[in-house]
Amino acid sequence: MTLRLFFHSDDLKANVEVLDCTPHENEFAVVLRATLFHPQGGGQPCDTGWIGESQVLRVVQDPDRIIHFVDQPIKPGMTQIRVDEQRRRFNTRMHTAGHLIGHFVQAMGWMPTKAHHWPGEGRVQFKPTESAKDVDAPAVQHGIEQWIARDLPRLTSLREGAREIGFGELPAYGCGGTHVRSLKDLGAVTIASLSQKKGILSVHYHVD
Repeated sequence: MTLRLFFHSDDLKANVEVLDCTPHENEFAVVLRATLFHPQGGGQPCDTGWIGESQVLRVVQDPDRIIHFVDQPIKPGMTQIRVDEQRRRFNTRMHTAGHLIGHFVQAMGWMPTKAHHWPGEGRVQFKPTESAKDVDAPAVQHGIEQWIARDLPRLTSLREGAREIGFGELPAYGCGGTHVRSLKDLGAVTIASLSQKKGILSVHYHVD
């Protein structure tokens, strides 16, 4: 099983061991003993970057391993990995914004069911509970801005292999994604629109 260094570290560089490199169509599939690269999943796009001099094109989750697809072969042994900082920062902000939307709308009686934290496609979906109240974009916007202004810190816990992420006194969500260290790093979040279809509420958003 690949050790997920990003579960407890915000580092973007590390020296790790390459266990295997296998040709795969026009790419090479690389398995590391440990990785800082977040694979695509949980509504979050994958990290990209470099393993040695090879460019990481995409990262996917296998049943028990994380596979890094690169543009040129890599020899087994120790090497340096580097995560693309700009892409990681954006994905991290998008995912954190999605959590805050989840917290606010859930407090209005809606249960989060699905999230998509991709550039230009950010949305969180909810289904109503018996206590669901009307929600509008300005209210969500204001609520999130209040939390950002308070600069709530990220709180991470690992329990029996399960990872939970919370901010300040907000409830923690089970989550394997990356998040800002505190909400001052989130920057501006814009609630673009709300829509409802077949009872499902979708909150569309982006980060600036």
